[in-house]
Amino acid sequence: MPLFMDTHHKIGGLTAEAIKGAHEQDLAVQNKYGVTYHKYWFDEESGRAYCLVEAPDKESANAVHREAHGLVADELIQVQEGT
Repeated sequence: MPLFMDTHHKIGGLTAEAIKGAHEQDLAVQNKYGVTYHKYWFDEESGRAYCLVEAPDKESANAVHREAHGLVADELIQVQEGT
């Protein structure tokens, strides 16, 4: 299954607790779309966040974010895992 990295450029009010909650909402919805959100990274100061997700396509990955909490990624690129 394709692997994607998404980027959120500026999430207002981003905190560790808020992004943890958003990730948990993604996990609750992801099976409906055949998607698996693996990890996320964030920087509270800049409001930037990144998510690593396996999905059949970009649309499915975005659908999870849209339904779970509405914070759709600004960028979503297909990536390959290295060693």
